[in-house]
Amino acid sequence: MTTDKPAARTLKLKPGAASKAPSDPYAPRRAPVRPPGPARAKSVSASAPKPPREPSPGYGAPRGGPEGPRGERPAPRRAEAPRAAAERAPRGPAPAPRPPAHRPDLARVGNVRGEVRLNKRMADLGLCSRREADEWIARGWVTVNGQPAVMGQPVPPDAQVEVAPQARHQQSGQVTILLHKPVGYVSGQPEDGHEAAATLIGAPSQWRGDARMPGDGRRFAPEHTRGLAPAGRLDIDSTGLLVLTQDGRVARTLIGESSGVEKEYLVRVHFAPNGPQGAGVVAQDVQAVFPPAQLALLRHGLSLDGQALRPAQVDWQNPEQLRFVLTEGKKRQIRRMCEQVGLHVVGLKRIRIGRVLLGNLPVGQWRFLGADERF
Repeated sequence: MTTDKPAARTLKLKPGAASKAPSDPYAPRRAPVRPPGPARAKSVSASAPKPPREPSPGYGAPRGGPEGPRGERPAPRRAEAPRAAAERAPRGPAPAPRPPAHRPDLARVGNVRGEVRLNKRMADLGLCSRREADEWIARGWVTVNGQPAVMGQPVPPDAQVEVAPQARHQQSGQVTILLHKPVGYVSGQPEDGHEAAATLIGAPSQWRGDARMPGDGRRFAPEHTRGLAPAGRLDIDSTGLLVLTQDGRVARTLIGESSGVEKEYLVRVHFAPNGPQGAGVVAQDVQAVFPPAQLALLRHGLSLDGQALRPAQVDWQNPEQLRFVLTEGKKRQIRRMCEQVGLHVVGLKRIRIGRVLLGNLPVGQWRFLGADERF
């Protein structure tokens, strides 16, 4: 059997046919033949691998800030690799924060020239209280060396401080009231269902004998209760003289930091070495059983809240009653002093503040401070 083979065919290329693309799109393509000539030298930079380019943070970039999603940091650039390595290195303990620079309060210690704030200087001069001084400065009623004062202004010791007549007129209308506070009223704001002593101030409770006081005969007016504040405490279980005032000078005199005004009390006591409910309570002739050494301790040597108390005058008024004269007013001071020496207070009445006496003022009634009265 004879196999017929196809006759060999010779392909003839037409000029330029090698550069044309084959008509069959699926036929393999051959690389173009470089024409003969001198060999070209390869570039070294062209043969070196290029670093991958970072994607630009354009549309579709993951959110989450520079650390990427889930707090993962992107790979650092080559130029930043040493810096990133330094950031990954363990760090030592953070240095301790510096304490804030101490800035002394000029109102208390002054500066190197002895300057203090204007409101303190006015209070020290007895012109008004600090709050009142700030109000006058804001209204333009104060001058320093002939120039209008400004709030918080520091002034030297030799500064000439003057106030306008309007300030003096406003101050002259302020009142100070003396009240015989009953038991069951609080000195300040109402608390625990108890009323404030200031609620007793009104026309019906003004003492009729007030009109006979020297230089006074004023009648109550509603404006007398505006800004009326207690100048000192008298606890709820105590009675006696309570001062309420609109005048900042009076308040500073009685309760200022450097106040040394005397306050006199009559205190009825029981001797209770084991407490008021314990055994051995003595209610009659307490003076006979109370140790003299404990009386000396009441006069000087006790402390309250970790602070030593100022010396006090303490004497027997009668066998069941002591007379206290204090120059300070800590909360429930006399009651707490007596507890420390085995005494129990059953009655306390304040009868004098400075040179002002309670006198015949009835319980629950009040009167104006006389024009000639000073604490």
